[in-house]
Amino acid sequence: MAKILLSADSTCDISGSLLERTEAHLLPMHIILGEKSYEDGVNITPDEIYANFKSTGKLPKTAAINTQEYVDVFTPYVEQGYDIIHISLGSALSSSYQNCETAAARLGHIYPINSCNLSSGSGHLVLEAAERIRQGMAAPEIAQELKALVPKCHASFVVDKLDYLRAGGRCSTLAMLGANLLQIKPSIYVDNKDGSMTVGKKYRGKLERVLVSYVHDQLAQYDRIRPQRIFVTHAGIGQPYIDVVKQEVERLNFFQEIFVERASCTISSHCGPGTIGILFMTE
Repeated sequence: MAKILLSADSTCDISGSLLERTEAHLLPMHIILGEKSYEDGVNITPDEIYANFKSTGKLPKTAAINTQEYVDVFTPYVEQGYDIIHISLGSALSSSYQNCETAAARLGHIYPINSCNLSSGSGHLVLEAAERIRQGMAAPEIAQELKALVPKCHASFVVDKLDYLRAGGRCSTLAMLGANLLQIKPSIYVDNKDGSMTVGKKYRGKLERVLVSYVHDQLAQYDRIRPQRIFVTHAGIGQPYIDVVKQEVERLNFFQEIFVERASCTISSHCGPGTIGILFMTE
């Protein structure tokens, strides 16, 4: 049986026991804060980014894993006879997928997967890949099936405050002030054709009520939702809001597993702590 290494960009937002279950190797994206570069989730945390933003008003820059880094990590495995399945952040958001493709062309035995997604939307593909590896499937077949699953992974989020989107140049100061004043909470949709993000429904009111409406709106949009699992992923939002979303999902009595995950530094630095979403798959 061929040996297969499963790897993913750190932006797939799976951790702890779930990461152990997949046996996935995470490659950290880069977080550039001031003049220093950090590795996402290795030597910097989202809370440190938030503290810096609070004191300076500045967000870090984020950078993709470059081709040489992929080559350096994967070469020893290829030399030991491994095939490698690597799941990347969506190509509209980062050059990591293209860089991995370049490394694959150089080394061979690497199967880059453009998740066309972010956060635990990519995490679904990591779990799907792990299941197929356990079943003994060959790497080319796994890669083919994962690519077919990409358009079936759905990710969206609700953003409580627009401060981070404004600081990152994704909305104007006027729009931010107006939204905050009127208690407008926009939903952000990930386009699973390439990973780009668009603004969806704009909710208004207290966040607790908004989150209940958001969960029902999202799940009502799709036919044939897969019951195996759903992610509730947040960027450091308060526990009461996590509980609201999780309990609303539980009330549906539909999903076999509900995973609560916290977003990586890369994801968190673009949306801020008051962000939470549900991420699921369809048939």
